[in-house]
Amino acid sequence: MKKFSAIILSTILALSMTGCAMSVSAEDLMSGITANEVKTDIGLSDNAGIMDFATELFKNSENGENTLVSPFSVMCALAMTANGADGETLSQMEETLGMSADKLNAYIHKYAETLPQSEKEKLSVANSIWFAEGKGFTPNADFLQLNADYYGASVYRAKFDNSTVRDINTWVNLKTDGMIKEILDGLSPDAVMCLVNALAFDAEWERKYEKGDVADAQFTKSDNTTQTVEMMYGNEGTYLEDESAKGFLKYYSDGGYAFAALLPNEGISVSDYVQSLTGEKLKALLDGKQNCPVDTGLPKFKCECSYEMNEILEQMGMTDAFRADKADFSRLGTFSDGKIYIGSVLHKTFIEVAEKGTRAGAATAVIMNGESAAAPAEAKEVILDRPFVYMIIDANANLPLFIGTVTEVK
Repeated sequence: MKKFSAIILSTILALSMTGCAMSVSAEDLMSGITANEVKTDIGLSDNAGIMDFATELFKNSENGENTLVSPFSVMCALAMTANGADGETLSQMEETLGMSADKLNAYIHKYAETLPQSEKEKLSVANSIWFAEGKGFTPNADFLQLNADYYGASVYRAKFDNSTVRDINTWVNLKTDGMIKEILDGLSPDAVMCLVNALAFDAEWERKYEKGDVADAQFTKSDNTTQTVEMMYGNEGTYLEDESAKGFLKYYSDGGYAFAALLPNEGISVSDYVQSLTGEKLKALLDGKQNCPVDTGLPKFKCECSYEMNEILEQMGMTDAFRADKADFSRLGTFSDGKIYIGSVLHKTFIEVAEKGTRAGAATAVIMNGESAAAPAEAKEVILDRPFVYMIIDANANLPLFIGTVTEVK
């Protein structure tokens, strides 16, 4: 039986959201239309399920090399997809994501509204839904409205030819200020929908590193060979520690976000440490931060990673969504040629840590196919001169937006 590429769902994270002299030619069906007002009394502290999802995604992605995933990116993409799922498919997605779809919609909506924003510390979100005209697919109006209400998604009707590829790539380029030039190489003739979420992080350090703070140092890689790196030395005021690692928080400009670094104890590999983590353990570590002086060393580094996440998500319990004979995405819309299921989930990430601050980005694509305490007297010391774990966290909710490992400095 012929297989149809029914939906492509993408999440793009990059540096900044400043405007560019670009536009798209597709018809914006939400132009002049305001999404319904959403009222929710959900508490943002009720995030144990989200922390579990973030930790399990990270553990299943870690492969002994440099790792970087954005749990928030993947969660947003899958949450939007879940609004089109039903039956056992929906139940498995909710179990994997740690919340019901309705609760997750409310949580992400409220969370996005409360994210810290300032001139030197930004996390911005934009969403769009693109669907083809005249290809046998009719999106469910409730599905579109739900994503418009909770995710502020613009809705475009397009031809799904080369002009639509250009439009989607232009939209991505615009929303990422040229950081990600394009997300699509092309569209399958059978593709009928594309959902895109853009999230941008850009922040300066609260305490920037000066020229005299940077010096060459030796970094011991995971294979026990050494390399010369540019180490940024500083003094921070927040110490992290559990039975297997020590670390610190380095805050960004206005204290709304922080870079968290964790150095496993001697004799514990970074892989073993990552596999020992749980959502509860990670939450306790961040909640248990200590205010005390910390002498720190942080290497300048860049990291780019790319993942095929089908197997990862299946291992986490989301199995039916990837099977044409099992998947139920009936709430998403009607498809005259058969059923819709997830063909693949792709995830790409980028981070750069340097003297002035941090730039971070990621892209997640869900491609769907259709088929018929007290301060110590002395300063602590944490020099990241061997493999370590790091995160960019929302300092208010202590939730990781990005989480990764450095086993080799690049």
